[in-house]
Amino acid sequence: MKFLEKYYPLFLAFFSFLYSIYLWFTGNELEGIYVGLWPITILGFAIAFRQRRKDSN
Repeated sequence: MKFLEKYYPLFLAFFSFLYSIYLWFTGNELEGIYVGLWPITILGFAIAFRQRRKDSN
């Protein structure tokens, strides 16, 4: 359970990346670009939350 708790942002980012590729190749280019920005945002928030959690301890 600790593994999933620690690495869930990577899984979410990876699946959103795959979803953006799917959208792009099915003809929804704008939606694919929009969803392609999600992994960066997910990982950025994960880093920020993790730093805040360590600072409060």
